[in-house]
Amino acid sequence: MDRLPLYLLCCALLLCSCSTLPVESRSNLTDPPPFTPIDLNLYHSSVRLMQEIKELVRRHPDKLSMDSIKGGNRGYQSEVSVVTYCNNRRESYNDSKFRILLSFGQHGRELITSELALRILSIMTEEKFLPKLDSVSLNSFLDKLIIKVVPMENLNGRKIVEGGDLCERRNGRGVDLNRNWSVDWGKKEKDFDPYEENPGTGPFSEPEAQIMQKLASSFRPHIWVNVHSGMQALFMPYDHKNTTPRGFSYEQMRLLLENLNRRHCQNKCMIGSGGGSVGYLAHGTATDYMYDVVKVPMAFTFEIYGDSTATSKDCFKMFNPTDFGTFNRVLTDWSSAFFTIFKLGPRHLRELSDKGIGLTSWESIDEYLDGYLMDRRNRISKGKWSRPVVPSLPL
Repeated sequence: MDRLPLYLLCCALLLCSCSTLPVESRSNLTDPPPFTPIDLNLYHSSVRLMQEIKELVRRHPDKLSMDSIKGGNRGYQSEVSVVTYCNNRRESYNDSKFRILLSFGQHGRELITSELALRILSIMTEEKFLPKLDSVSLNSFLDKLIIKVVPMENLNGRKIVEGGDLCERRNGRGVDLNRNWSVDWGKKEKDFDPYEENPGTGPFSEPEAQIMQKLASSFRPHIWVNVHSGMQALFMPYDHKNTTPRGFSYEQMRLLLENLNRRHCQNKCMIGSGGGSVGYLAHGTATDYMYDVVKVPMAFTFEIYGDSTATSKDCFKMFNPTDFGTFNRVLTDWSSAFFTIFKLGPRHLRELSDKGIGLTSWESIDEYLDGYLMDRRNRISKGKWSRPVVPSLPL
């Protein structure tokens, strides 16, 4: 009988100790995790997304072809897939067309950008549709274009994200591919973050950047867009200084971006130079190289989504929509913006051409990719082809 009171006393002490746990300790038992995981009901895995694109290419050989370009150095290997859109392509490669180069997925954590690439390709091939854009109208302006799409520039970094490091933006060996280009490479601001912005051991030290540089130098696009997420913005050069280009080229870029902002961003997108708008300078970026070195007449960086309410550790939520409604709205709005570029961009380029700006020739990509670092495989195509020299912008 003496043990019963002692037993009751122990139980009472245990209950008291549980009830006096700090509120935050007790709430942790039921709180959701501090970060949002990838929702595979919304997002494709990298393998599944690239497989869907390959199947899309196979279903539309009259419009699409796909190349896989491998590169590597110092024990590190990478692969970049490039999808080319050219309607009735066998008959059209000898024609003079406007050339557009689009890159998605340069930072591994920005999954929504590669989803946008898939959506754009699906609309080009009329497997998906945009409101108020019928087939006749669509093909009337796409027929004038050759568009190269890089759906997932940083495949190795994307795989790291899918492995659980949801905040990773760098490539497979820890280099930020958007700091690895040669314009103002390696300069470090006072707030430089070596984890986020590691520029590599030198300009183009990374195979992914080498591949993209050779692709751009060969293709010589008239329009370049590097697609990111983290905010809503329409940026032109420059990233490495707080200025925009001067003169007529700047005016045409600004007019196009203002049009996109009004039509598709409800005037909510930030417009200006990357370096002058985001609050920090970025050195060694792709867009600055495209504009200054490749001489792309109209070079842009788009930021298509950002959640400012997400914590700094909740990277998936910060950079990607997490509900179906927002996910679908972002893809619809930004797909529409790109098809506006496809329609109106040539008009702005003609204005530049009239001023003698942007007159470039092009060469076969095979000549540029004949290097010891590059192993080019045409994985889905019905034959090898080359392009002629085109003396000027098409009118």
